[in-house]
Amino acid sequence: NKVLSMRPDEYDGWYDTFRGHWIGETEFQILHHLLNPQPGDNILDVGCGTGWFTRQFSAFPELCVTGIDPNAEWLTYARMRDGKTQYMEGDGCALPFADKSFDRVVSVTALCFIKDWQLALQEIARVTRTRFTIGVLNRRSLLWYDKGQDGGKGAYRGAHWHTKAELISVLASLDVYNIHFHSAIFIPSGLRIARCIEYALPNSLQFGGFLVVTCDVMLDNDI
Repeated sequence: NKVLSMRPDEYDGWYDTFRGHWIGETEFQILHHLLNPQPGDNILDVGCGTGWFTRQFSAFPELCVTGIDPNAEWLTYARMRDGKTQYMEGDGCALPFADKSFDRVVSVTALCFIKDWQLALQEIARVTRTRFTIGVLNRRSLLWYDKGQDGGKGAYRGAHWHTKAELISVLASLDVYNIHFHSAIFIPSGLRIARCIEYALPNSLQFGGFLVVTCDVMLDNDI
């Protein structure tokens, strides 16, 4: 569950603030670019929470989007904000879908709040037909030094901050290829200098607060 100490309207409303909007839009742009959904794709958002990122994907009329989360209260809020998307209650460690049910799967910092995140990552790979893209909080970042130390502050309290090495160790056991890492939110203040640096630095650098990994999933005849 994401940030259970916050009300869903508080969490979602943060994206309406100046800093929150900049961070959310920056993260969505890199997620959308790397996921590269095609017209007609069905997409699953694992750990969708209030549906903020889910709504960004469902705004594309050529996509069919489903969000899943274990928090019924947050899902109720998500449904109130978005009548187009299907929202389901479910566990990221036991996704209620058959193998390769979705063309593409996305997950945004949900793994940071799942104790057995390794199993959740395996489940994401299992239900993906072509590609999945996962965003996590980056242990090697300025954001961690500001918000992640000593158990975390505010909405980051209790979060697990991932490293690239941790993710690679799990991905190595999965039938995936074309594994690429990128990051965003290099300076998390959102001030003008932070935004200028963000646009100047390539996302291939991996010291931003938002670490993203994208993988293609092997088809049965490729294994």
